[in-house]
Amino acid sequence: MTPLPRINDFIVRFANINGSGSASANTLFARAILRMGVPATPRNIFPSNIQGLPTWYDVRVSESGHLGARAGTDLMVAMNPQTWERDVASITSGGYLFYDSTRVVRKLRDDISVLGVPLTAICNETYSEPRQRQIFKNIMYVGALAAVLDIEPELVEQLLSEQFKAKEKLIAPNVKAMRLGYDYARENFACPISLRLRRADAVGERIFVDGNSAAALGAVYGGATVCSWYPITPSTSLVEAFARYTSRFRKEPETGRMHAAIVQAEDELASIGMVIGAGWNGARAFTATSGPGISLMQEFIGLAYFAEIPAVVFDVQRAGPSTGMPTRTQQCDVMACAYASHGDTKHVLLFPEDPHECFVFGAQAFDLADRLQTPVFVLLDLDIGMNERLCAPFAWSDDRRMDRGKVMTAAELEAGRDFGRYLDVDGDGIPYRTLPGTHPAKGAYFTRGTSRDEYARYTEDGVAYLRNMERLLRKFATAKGIVPRPLRRDAAQPARFGAIYYGSTSPAMNEAAEMLAARDVPLDLLRIRAFPFHDEVLEFIAQHEKVFVVEQNRDAQLRSLLILEGEIDPARLVRVLHYDGTSITAEFIAGAIGGAAGTTNVVPLRKAAP
Repeated sequence: MTPLPRINDFIVRFANINGSGSASANTLFARAILRMGVPATPRNIFPSNIQGLPTWYDVRVSESGHLGARAGTDLMVAMNPQTWERDVASITSGGYLFYDSTRVVRKLRDDISVLGVPLTAICNETYSEPRQRQIFKNIMYVGALAAVLDIEPELVEQLLSEQFKAKEKLIAPNVKAMRLGYDYARENFACPISLRLRRADAVGERIFVDGNSAAALGAVYGGATVCSWYPITPSTSLVEAFARYTSRFRKEPETGRMHAAIVQAEDELASIGMVIGAGWNGARAFTATSGPGISLMQEFIGLAYFAEIPAVVFDVQRAGPSTGMPTRTQQCDVMACAYASHGDTKHVLLFPEDPHECFVFGAQAFDLADRLQTPVFVLLDLDIGMNERLCAPFAWSDDRRMDRGKVMTAAELEAGRDFGRYLDVDGDGIPYRTLPGTHPAKGAYFTRGTSRDEYARYTEDGVAYLRNMERLLRKFATAKGIVPRPLRRDAAQPARFGAIYYGSTSPAMNEAAEMLAARDVPLDLLRIRAFPFHDEVLEFIAQHEKVFVVEQNRDAQLRSLLILEGEIDPARLVRVLHYDGTSITAEFIAGAIGGAAGTTNVVPLRKAAP
């Protein structure tokens, strides 16, 4: 029986050998789908070592616009003998297996269709150099997939021309390899298969970019001129993107002079120290790191909090602890960043959901850091940071002005205005600061990390210490009103239950809500975008019998933060946790909430190990 056509709605998974040169070919495939006006969301799953271990590349095709990961594989492109059995087993019943039929395969499933193309044999006949055989084999399977899925080959040719525009001699050989695969599939298979592409207009004006690049551009837009960092997966590409953008936007064309400093420090502790030093001197400075880097930066983060120095930290979260699974995604640094360092500290956290918010929050973080005179953390994760995704285009306005907060000028100092570096003059907890060198005899020239009074005079008096710590709490309360507010979306009918989520969980959560609504389980949604939590968060919880807190970590860190900061009864907040290093799916969320919503005693749910 011929399967019914599935148009613009399926999953393609590529199983490749790491280092085989497949990444550019797989990206070419995803971009060709986008050029047909059909939303496609790729996810690169790769190992953290250099042993040539397996790598996978998922492409979700969804004209309806669902961008989250989805369970199952409809078309498996099995190019890695090492993972063959696992890859074949993962194909959904009725799906397709595409493979290199140069080698004989004896055992296959009866409930899938097989598309065998002798890629190696064709390449050996066509090309003499080993590297050409490998590289062009990848392009060849893109051509064959274009035929079986009905992707317009002219689009693939156009993309190849754009990709190699700086090396025109490579265009023709790549187009030839693509056509070899395309022609073979057209001659040997009934093209297209039941999975197929059809031109649409569902991409619109959205752009295709990864979160790390977006955050880096946001840092440029936000006025950052100093970056000090130590390489760590998955944050390294953020700094590399910042270097590209500053060479374009921060360089004087006439002289070549750079108006930015990028320093690779000897370790994470040194990197945050340089950021704090630059922030003290008035520069907008940041570092990019991941969980292990946050651990190493603790003492300096405490110094910046207590001395009240602006700093921005982009934390691209990964599975931990320590070396952990650095190429897998999690949301596991929430508590570590919220209370980073020793003693009583509370830090501002921003939770972008996609590359667009990475750009917006990347710029806004510097305004917040200056205005609040404190470290600000932007919590991405690997899923957002290192994977390209469709998102709203960035808005760049020449009218934008930096919010430097309370900075006392030389004229004000000269006029005799009372300056106390840690003096709260208007009740919001934020004192005035001066930049070093503002006035020859007045203002601040150095700071200390020890206890002091409102005029920065050293003291160990307990009363003065209490006044300072309580002022810092007032400042944190002020932050509640200026950080990004949560976004609420209510169900079409009254809902007993609500769900709170954040960051990269957003696409899966939105799709899960649709699934639950179809099962007559209405669910109100609240996406948290920042900490400290706005009053709307507590109101949302109070309005529902139960609130599911959906997150990608083992210990329910956002739920714990809500309980601590909101003094909420833990029984009101139900864990929905996913933490195996893969992206959370709508199927998982809908299954967890749907199963629990129908019971009186809601049991905490956890992702089972695969």
